[in-house]
Amino acid sequence: MKNLTIIYIAIISFILMGSQLIDKEKNIFLAGDSTIAEKLPEKRPETGWGEKFGSFFKNNIKIKNHAKNGRSTKTFIGEGRWQAIIDSLSLGDYVLIQFGHNDESKDKGERYTPPKDFKNNLAKFVNETRQKNAIPILITPVMRRRFDETGKFYDVHGAYPDLVRRVADSLKVDLLDLHRASEQLFIDLGEEGTKEIFLILTPGDSPNYPEGIEDNTHFSDYGAKVIANLVAEEIKKSNIGLKKYLNFK
Repeated sequence: MKNLTIIYIAIISFILMGSQLIDKEKNIFLAGDSTIAEKLPEKRPETGWGEKFGSFFKNNIKIKNHAKNGRSTKTFIGEGRWQAIIDSLSLGDYVLIQFGHNDESKDKGERYTPPKDFKNNLAKFVNETRQKNAIPILITPVMRRRFDETGKFYDVHGAYPDLVRRVADSLKVDLLDLHRASEQLFIDLGEEGTKEIFLILTPGDSPNYPEGIEDNTHFSDYGAKVIANLVAEEIKKSNIGLKKYLNFK
């Protein structure tokens, strides 16, 4: 009987310890571009999906959004933004990495990252995160809003989404395929339905854009929530350990 009591106490202690580990505060670092980044007041209602991401997680999760407008993997490294993440990582933290929008911009030489360099930069992100005993997750770039004259949706990211998938496969790192998830969403919504996702305003809608704006890359406040939800849903469908911190089923 005494032995059974000792075993019972040990089991309860183990369960409680496991619960404490789950409830321990954990950080999610976001590395990426303007589609994720926090916006300046003068840019509102433009909103990055990273600003809405925390609402899909339990209170013990802290979002550290390091994404910045206009950054490619090359400039993110060159400006020391990646090193700032590495220097801040603790055991078990997550790093979500989404690039491609600016890497593929050949007309902007300071941002452009050739495919080989893009893959090497992603590998650097993954390997250095793992060296800090943190957990990297790669994300394919979210789609831009593009429809042809017949109303058919099309992609403009070229080879870059597949490059992310290849790096994820070769390094055995978890992948969230936001590229395909957003493609399906935008096809389902259609040319008109996608307008509320993006920063599309008519004159007078916002004092920050008195002449209106049609931005088919960046998101409205509502659109950022929708895209953040897509990312959370991809986590939910995966086998990534991060899913246990989601606050929805």
